[in-house]
Amino acid sequence: MIAQVFLTLLLLVALTYAWIATSRAPAIGVTFGLVVLGGLYFVWVPSHAIAIANRLGIGRGVDLVLYVWVVFTILAILNLHLSNRALLDRITELARRIAISDAKDSIASGKTKDDPEHP
Repeated sequence: MIAQVFLTLLLLVALTYAWIATSRAPAIGVTFGLVVLGGLYFVWVPSHAIAIANRLGIGRGVDLVLYVWVVFTILAILNLHLSNRALLDRITELARRIAISDAKDSIASGKTKDDPEHP
């Protein structure tokens, strides 16, 4: 019973985060919220996890939950990687534009960074 209460509190914190995240990333927030609700369900009705696992050919309900957790973790890591890659590409593009803009400004004003009279 203590474990169920503790896991419920943790999952309710995660559900709150999912609700907040829904405004920024609806697909992620809703998916995360559904996973958390599924976790809450299996915390309070573990016999259903065992029954579903047995139908799928998995020996224990805990193993089923672990396998699902691994899949969602891999998907989350992939999502983070793709988001990070997109941000790095945007930063590179912005740095290029700034460098080109600075070079154009220097040429237009006749100043260069190597000119000792114009710091």
